[in-house]
Amino acid sequence: MARLEDKVALITGSGAGMGRETALLFAKEGATIIVSDINTADGEAVKDEIIQNGGKASFYELNVAKEENVKAVIEDIAATHGKLDILVNNAGVTGVDKQTHELEEKDIDLVFSVDVKGVMFCTKYAVQQMKKQGQGSIVNFSSIYGLVGSDELTAYALAKGAVTTNLTRQDAISYGPDHIRLNSVHPGTILTPLVKELGSRGEGGLDAYKEKMGAKHPIGFLGEPIDVAYAVLSLSSDEARFVTGAHLAVDGGYTAK
Repeated sequence: MARLEDKVALITGSGAGMGRETALLFAKEGATIIVSDINTADGEAVKDEIIQNGGKASFYELNVAKEENVKAVIEDIAATHGKLDILVNNAGVTGVDKQTHELEEKDIDLVFSVDVKGVMFCTKYAVQQMKKQGQGSIVNFSSIYGLVGSDELTAYALAKGAVTTNLTRQDAISYGPDHIRLNSVHPGTILTPLVKELGSRGEGGLDAYKEKMGAKHPIGFLGEPIDVAYAVLSLSSDEARFVTGAHLAVDGGYTAK
């Protein structure tokens, strides 16, 4: 039997990268996928790919930073499907690469509007439906920078720290009595299309980038989106029914150092 048979799963930011890979994997495991993204063309393409491969999917244009948009989408999902079993809070932005003394208010607001408020808004309305059902699973995308410090991407690290400590641990405690589980995943450097494109710009191209960055991960190579998708699948499935408030690093050992 498929691991997510008869589950309804909303995956934010699932038009590309790790969100897309998670949506495709969940569909193979039997879930009805709610693809959502701010990019309509990308989201529709993922929905179509799932359906063409025999899966079940629909698409919603969703800006997670807009509370009314989140509320309307989740209420429509609940009305259409009668439930929402899984929420994957994947949508996020990196923001500018500045240290604290260089950051402007607008830099922080941009990242927090999506990476913190967006996670909170989606969780807020998903939980209301999950409480009615008496069960649910929420997986928040954080980062290795939600677990360890760095000298780069300070606004992003601030946001991911909030996702790790407050939006995962706090809510795991708050909603445990409702049998709603909340966990977070913490990817290291993952070879998404965006990362590959950025890596290819440097001296020596993508191969040099992979060698340089791979050396920072004890396992010696960089992850692919499917590696993260399998971790999310494990936390989302009923196999992890006793796992909540956990932080799963998918980082090739980066945070073990």
